[in-house]
Amino acid sequence: METRRLGGLEVPAIGLGCMGMSEFYGPTDEEESVATIHRALELGVTLLDTADMYGPFTNEELVGRAIRGRREQVVLATKCGIVRDEKNKMVRGINGSPAYIKQACDASLRRLGVDHVDLYQLHRVDPSTPIEESVGAMADLVRAGKTRFIGLSEAGVATLRRAQTIHPLASVQTEYSLWTRDPEDGILDTCRELGIGFLAYSPLGRGFLTGQIKKFDDLAPEDYRRFAPRFQGENFQKNLDLVARVEEIAREKGCTQSQLALAWLLAQAPFVVPIPGTKRRKYLEENVGALNVLLSRDDLTNIDEVAPKGAAAGLRYPESMMPFVNA
Repeated sequence: METRRLGGLEVPAIGLGCMGMSEFYGPTDEEESVATIHRALELGVTLLDTADMYGPFTNEELVGRAIRGRREQVVLATKCGIVRDEKNKMVRGINGSPAYIKQACDASLRRLGVDHVDLYQLHRVDPSTPIEESVGAMADLVRAGKTRFIGLSEAGVATLRRAQTIHPLASVQTEYSLWTRDPEDGILDTCRELGIGFLAYSPLGRGFLTGQIKKFDDLAPEDYRRFAPRFQGENFQKNLDLVARVEEIAREKGCTQSQLALAWLLAQAPFVVPIPGTKRRKYLEENVGALNVLLSRDDLTNIDEVAPKGAAAGLRYPESMMPFVNA
């Protein structure tokens, strides 16, 4: 497995996002999810990304069960900062206070069944807490041996620069794909300058870029994507047309759309690491196949022409959630 570096942390070139194993994207199957994690480790996909808010809490427990007896094989990443009500899962808040971060880390370690994680991330920047205080608490966790490295998620350029003065960041995690190219507006350049790695979540456009979603009714009734602007109304058809153009290039390259989309991300910078989420072994294996797709300069130009920056129709989150991205 090809490896890349997130700051000082060596990871596989493609990781595994575990969120969908517990909620958000339709029915779940714990047995298949655990089998998918085991298959990932066999293939060298050792970077597992979870968070306390997935479930909430149940995804960390699932990952913990899956890696029991295999901890030494895993680059384990989790996150804190999005607070959810266990009784009403739709109620959420943002908390980046030092006391909360330390309490949340201890709780995550208990659920995962480990004494430390490899990467601990602040899921969203708390506007009511100076980032220096949040990162200072995370630095304390490094010194306490509870995490080896720290990172931020959905943080803007100014926030990254302020955070980096407190403690070196291994990574910033932000949505990045052929239909979400916001990181090209300064984030990637800042990562390059400061030596910060970049974790690309939702690299397949929340499944849209796979070509598996043909109509709105393909989404399960409880699927989060039913509330996502890019899956609604006229946006859905416009984005479907975009996917069709990507499919043509994939066919010419002899690969799947998913593999093309991941290969495109891998070609953007040597410090970019996509973490496609899946709960099925067959899609995991397909995603790993992206490492065998080599894109020439002409290929990249063609892709950019059919899927230019800003091509996707609709916001990437509901409007009420947008203030908490690129903060």
